[in-house]
Amino acid sequence: MRNVGWLLGSLVAGWLWVAHAWSQEAGPLPGTRPLTDQGDLAMRMVEGVDRFLVRKTGESVAGRARYWQRELGSDEGYARSIEANRRWLAVRLGVRDRRVEPGEDALALPGGDRPMVAGPTVLLGQRVEFGPIAWPVMGDVVAEGYEVRPVWATGSATATVILIPDADDPPEALLGLVEASYTAVPVAIRLAESGCRVIVVGLVDRTLAPRNGRARLTNREYVQRPAYELGRTLAGYETQMVLALVDRLKGGPGSGRLGVAGFGEGGMIALYAAALDPRIDAALVSGAFDSRLGTWREPVDRNVFGLLERMGGAELASLVAPRPLVVEACGWPAVEVAPGQGGAPGRLATPTLSEVRSELERARSLVPPGSPLEFVCSGEAGDGPSGTDPALAALLGFLNPDLRLAPPTVEAEAVPKPEPETLARRIAARQSRWIHQLDRHTQQLLDASPNVRAEFMKDLDASSLEAFERSAEAYRERFEREVIGRFDEPLLDPDPRSRKSFETEAVSGYEVVLDVWPDVFAYGILVVPKDVKAGERRPVVVCQHGLEGRPQDVAHPEVNNPAYNQFALRLAERGFVTFAPQNLYIGGDRFRTLQRKANPLGKTLFSVIVPQHRQIVGWLKTLPFVDPSRIGFYGLSYGGKSAMRIPPLVPDYCLSICSADFNEWVWKNTSTRSPYSYVWTGEYEIFEWDLGSTFNYAEMAALIAPRPFMVERGHFDGVAPDEMVAYEFAKVRHLYRARLKLPADRCRIEWFVGPHTIHGVGTFEFLHHHLNWPIRPDQPIVPLDRPANGSPLRPNR
Repeated sequence: MRNVGWLLGSLVAGWLWVAHAWSQEAGPLPGTRPLTDQGDLAMRMVEGVDRFLVRKTGESVAGRARYWQRELGSDEGYARSIEANRRWLAVRLGVRDRRVEPGEDALALPGGDRPMVAGPTVLLGQRVEFGPIAWPVMGDVVAEGYEVRPVWATGSATATVILIPDADDPPEALLGLVEASYTAVPVAIRLAESGCRVIVVGLVDRTLAPRNGRARLTNREYVQRPAYELGRTLAGYETQMVLALVDRLKGGPGSGRLGVAGFGEGGMIALYAAALDPRIDAALVSGAFDSRLGTWREPVDRNVFGLLERMGGAELASLVAPRPLVVEACGWPAVEVAPGQGGAPGRLATPTLSEVRSELERARSLVPPGSPLEFVCSGEAGDGPSGTDPALAALLGFLNPDLRLAPPTVEAEAVPKPEPETLARRIAARQSRWIHQLDRHTQQLLDASPNVRAEFMKDLDASSLEAFERSAEAYRERFEREVIGRFDEPLLDPDPRSRKSFETEAVSGYEVVLDVWPDVFAYGILVVPKDVKAGERRPVVVCQHGLEGRPQDVAHPEVNNPAYNQFALRLAERGFVTFAPQNLYIGGDRFRTLQRKANPLGKTLFSVIVPQHRQIVGWLKTLPFVDPSRIGFYGLSYGGKSAMRIPPLVPDYCLSICSADFNEWVWKNTSTRSPYSYVWTGEYEIFEWDLGSTFNYAEMAALIAPRPFMVERGHFDGVAPDEMVAYEFAKVRHLYRARLKLPADRCRIEWFVGPHTIHGVGTFEFLHHHLNWPIRPDQPIVPLDRPANGSPLRPNR
């Protein structure tokens, strides 16, 4: 609850305002305490939010219990009680596309009993044969791997194991055709010698390469980026490959019991697959089990939005129970994606043995008593090789008690190997096929996404303005909960602190700091005209800078960044009160890491920025010279992104102007064809979970409606081509004019000949009109991006 005494104090301060008004002393704003903090307030803000997110990450473990109501009395009751969380995990992984069913299989062999394509086999001694296979997954995606069979066994194998290597080990590594990074024994052949049919599934590797001549991304990040925007993940795609196999193996004759085993990245996919599909009878997870609390440090392709809200390693294990799960503590793949290349930095490091044991004990406390949960430690510290005899033997025992792990009779050296160059070409070609197919699948989802969003928004009732505003509330709640992410944390008393920052003949500027949450504050520059009369209340424009910007860029008279053209200062000179907030997108990897930390919690940078603005607007409304009903928002570039995300959730903003950003946002984040796409750039934090199915910019604008909304667009702005801006804006205009029948001035776009900059003509007219502030005869509106002679300040490109 806000401090009532502080509110009353601020009202009393109004009587003193004019008397104090514009002294030359560098004192605080009336009604605020002196701001004495030194140093870089912008970076201090970033550091404080970092501490807040680290604390929330730790608190997530205790908060998960509210999502689970486990019935431990019976296996059937337990399975029913966890089913909702299993479905939730499938959605968050993006396991949502219809798989090609057996029988629809275009690749099925005529007359065969296996709905998979098999290549020529290789016989090893008299016991094992193997050969390449392929099977359809979803759409045009075809998975590839190897089948390994025991030829000595009579009839069908009594158990089948789907084997998944680490991402940087091709399937051939488990056959001994190439060196494996984690074991000297060809694990697939070893299991086949023990009587199992084995299917080896490959994953997308971590090869680092420049994309479209720009950012250097791993293959995994390249696939993950656009998929994430459409509500899918690379891990989900790879899990689908495994589940497509399960569809075929469990439905076929004589398939027997089915297990899944994975190493490194493959261990994570094995855990996801077993958690999602009860048809898998047992699982071995090697070099992949921990609390998941460090996901933000890992390669970004492991990012699962909101996972930590409900699940860590223990909860994932509880979705496997009461089926058997073997956890092998061993060395993790040594992976490091260095910063400064354009992709998201990340690394994999082996957790301590105590961390693994602790998470496993937590898993045991969540599952029905007696659930088989076996622990194997490789090496004294849990950092030895994967695929040890005890781990493999445990998996076999759970699949069939009669199976015994056979001693290795075929060493890796004995496996007949193709020429190294031939094999390398084969592996590279397969990787290219997978990446091409997964990319094509994502691009097909992009093509379909407008129809998906239309279906999502079908309950927005535009039959009347009252019906529209009622129905929009449910969408506004979903936008904040499911896209932006909301911390259910009460705002602190703002305890405003200020100091005078600058003064001109017409205005005074104050640095202002407001508390938001523990460790989190809002900071910005308030610019107040000097001609405010006693008792007068002026309109306010909140002026938001862009990427790596600062309040001084838009408000300070001694800073003239050509992108911003001092628009907060210029508006204040026209009589508006302005406030220029410091937003979080400053500091390169330091702020981008905040997004990495927020995402596993189901949150984003805007989960913090929106409450900062609620605090800012709440404080502005208390100022005696501010009209609380006339507070507008105007942002450029990343500030334009803010203009699309903050006003929908802060209704006290009576209008919004998006400058140098508005476009077909889902396309810009997802297209691997367009040179305008963020897929190619270093902004690895920009991708937002599942906007493709929910809120593109037109849908966000619908949450601003019926408040006035405007787009400022320079023809030579490199954000997007004109036609994509017009395409998305046409949908907004259709809502305002055709469906809601609002006045034409309520929704506008201004096109000007210029680059990525504040133009300040149509937008200034828009502000004067809708904030009801007159244009003085001696202050005609002229372009801010052109000097008196009318030529551009800089070349248009």
